[in-house]
Amino acid sequence: MRVRLKDIAEQVGVSVVTVSKVLQNYPDVSEETRRRVLAKAKELGYQPNWAARSLVTRKSFTIGMVLPHLRHTFFQEAYRAITGIASPKGYTVLMTVSHEDPQQEEKEIDQLLARQVDGLLIASTHPYSSGEFPDRLENRGVPYVLIDREFRGRKANFVGTDDKALGVLATRHLIEQGCRHIAHLRGPEVSTAVGRLEGYRQALEEAGLPGHPHYVAGGKGDDDTGCWAMKGLLKTSPRPDGVFCYNDPLAAGAMRAVLDAGLRVPEDVAIIGAGNMHYLDLFRVPLSTIDQRSEEVGARAGELILELVTAKKRREPRRVLVSPRLVVRESSKRKG
Repeated sequence: MRVRLKDIAEQVGVSVVTVSKVLQNYPDVSEETRRRVLAKAKELGYQPNWAARSLVTRKSFTIGMVLPHLRHTFFQEAYRAITGIASPKGYTVLMTVSHEDPQQEEKEIDQLLARQVDGLLIASTHPYSSGEFPDRLENRGVPYVLIDREFRGRKANFVGTDDKALGVLATRHLIEQGCRHIAHLRGPEVSTAVGRLEGYRQALEEAGLPGHPHYVAGGKGDDDTGCWAMKGLLKTSPRPDGVFCYNDPLAAGAMRAVLDAGLRVPEDVAIIGAGNMHYLDLFRVPLSTIDQRSEEVGARAGELILELVTAKKRREPRRVLVSPRLVVRESSKRKG
């Protein structure tokens, strides 16, 4: 037999309204009463009737999330942090994957909207300079937050790492390690890659180091691209003595190419990636990286989307940037 709010209220000795407020996390209930209600609800095995609640509130209590892939632990960790924020508030996060395909991304968004999600979190595969997609999304009328990736010149709610600062941080580290011919393996035409490339160029300029016309290569974010792009860089003159890679998979491929060529990491070529994936210390040469602080990004995105779906009126878009963190391992450690 289903446990009702009335059953909890009678056993705790409070009103049904008070029980409802506790379960919906209203602030105007004492901590002692909150503790007793939650304990009794757990003891009785209370399960909320979301269908009935949706009919009353006209909300589905679901958040849709569209990710480009799950190859990188960044998105897995961000998703976990988001659910950690949403679940205690009674929201379920429905995650889908676009496989880096803009058309598939739009299909996933349409399907989530058909399920009447209250809000959307999107790590978009559309190009950074794209203007059509943000316009179409604005016209849907559902609150959304862009996560990790944003669009040029567009005001939208966004939470992500400060990618320009990330590029500066990685490149400065290689400079501090004595590298003077520093290349960059860039990612696809999304804002994360654009920002990191800008940071790379800024750090070189600040250090008075010239940019080589062939020192920027790549264009994708996988290890095979890192390998073949690094093989090309090894043929340039002068050969790079340091490489900042858009992400850790690219760095893994670059390291493979360097070692296969009979060169040493970091003595001949220092390498640093971005993302701080979990297995980096298991590489033949443990990989230095920039930590994007994925759990912090996820938590901030979760907080923001809940603010938006519960707000009484529309708010000005907010742009939340999380500062990256340098993680030094053997692949770039040429000094100290």
